[in-house]
Amino acid sequence: MNKVAELIHEVKKARMSYLEILLSVTEEQAQWKPSPDTWNMVEITEHLYWAEHGAIFGMWKSLHAIRSGKMERKLESIHQDLPIGEIIGRTWKAKEQVPAVAAPRMGGTLDFWRYALGSLQEILAGFGADLQEDELRLQAHPHPISGPMDFQQRLEFLEFHIERHMNQVQGLIDSRDAKP
Repeated sequence: MNKVAELIHEVKKARMSYLEILLSVTEEQAQWKPSPDTWNMVEITEHLYWAEHGAIFGMWKSLHAIRSGKMERKLESIHQDLPIGEIIGRTWKAKEQVPAVAAPRMGGTLDFWRYALGSLQEILAGFGADLQEDELRLQAHPHPISGPMDFQQRLEFLEFHIERHMNQVQGLIDSRDAKP
């Protein structure tokens, strides 16, 4: 398996694990919030959809802009060759403010957002089929919080992001179950 396929596969595994956790949750449980300033499971899942949708769109758009000469083909950045965990550690605050484009804003049902998030795997696979291994370290569009990232880092971020929110969902499930 080449590196692009490996990265896409890792995102798929994270997505499948996240979606599997949601199968054990009722709609009522998915709407529950332990506090007004905490996202519920529906909001987290909607956020994951918008964030990944925008990331895939931005990567694909950047890739074709680079190939056509409309965007500079460059390797260097302040985060060059860093693993995604180190980039996050250097650039994120303890409780980061979500960019408006990725904020949950529509509400609705968990089932809708679960299927919507699942549908992104096919689009991501299409992007992965287009991206060449020798393009992985080219600079993609910047992340709204972390700044410059290459395509490999952007793909690593997708996995990291899903896993981060999977831990939040698990925390909601655990705290809901611990309620008296």
